[in-house]
Amino acid sequence: MSVSIFLVSCKDNTKPVEKDTYLMGTIIQLKVYGKNAEKAANESIKRINNIESKMSVNIGTSEISKLNAKAGVSGEKLSSDTYGVIEESVKYSKLTGGALDASIEPIVKLWGIGTEKERLPSKTEINEKLKLVDYRDIIFDKKNSNVKIRRANQAIDLGAIAKGYTADEIKKVLIDNKISSALINLGGNVFALGNKPDGTSWNIGIQNPLSSRGEYLGTIKVTNKSVVTSGNYERFFIKDGVRYHHIFNPKTGYPAEQGLISTTIISDKSIDGDALSTSTYILGLDKGLKLVESIKGVEAIFITKDKKIYTTPGLNDTFDLTNKEFTYEKGR
Repeated sequence: MSVSIFLVSCKDNTKPVEKDTYLMGTIIQLKVYGKNAEKAANESIKRINNIESKMSVNIGTSEISKLNAKAGVSGEKLSSDTYGVIEESVKYSKLTGGALDASIEPIVKLWGIGTEKERLPSKTEINEKLKLVDYRDIIFDKKNSNVKIRRANQAIDLGAIAKGYTADEIKKVLIDNKISSALINLGGNVFALGNKPDGTSWNIGIQNPLSSRGEYLGTIKVTNKSVVTSGNYERFFIKDGVRYHHIFNPKTGYPAEQGLISTTIISDKSIDGDALSTSTYILGLDKGLKLVESIKGVEAIFITKDKKIYTTPGLNDTFDLTNKEFTYEKGR
């Protein structure tokens, strides 16, 4: 999901290898330290390209596009990457009671938010597409690495989880190259590998969802953690004074409106953070907090429309609110 998370400060004299490029529909930024940094960064970019070529619905030759084209007809043999990510997406679809739904693509395509075709569909159109949204219609054949979508015109969209998986894969590339300090930023899906070269924790800024990009409302210290945010402020359009954003509620077919404007998940694996940041945004504050608190090793920062910030107890000593326009309700 789209967000703005960024490194606040890194005061050390070690010069990193930095790579900036545009992939997966977003700006990719890598900051890698160590003697193998150049090689590791280049291999990371190749890995991102590889994953995008398999999982993007915007690439006609991708595995996802081929699978979607066969919906209701036959299955598609997939790479371990794509098969595994669909499996994880369906796992989270079940865990969240369908708040996250891997088969949301018909609704995403109907609205077209973030594309030249964005529009406000009619209620009738939305209701027709909603009939196609049901993750239980995704059928797995693990033995043959084959996935089938049960009904014609159904389609899978991995936008709520693919970048998280990619960040985890980049971490593996870096570790294989003996990198112990790096910052991965896939359009806001951040993974802070190890500590900074000076041995201190990374200090990550959390975007103020009510301000322009680059203005943060607080910071969080992390070591070897993923930090992923979903918000209503990155991809949206306004029609007749109403803002329509890109995080859809699979139950209604409309952008989710449960009182939250930003959700940040801190976890060991970025794929978990990606899935949970989206699903908790859709679930809302109470259900979202309950879900996060039920999963070991996961923490959250939720921001509501009335400028209140709620965190899980594990962040009480690591999250620092710097914008006094917001009220901080610490986790209990």
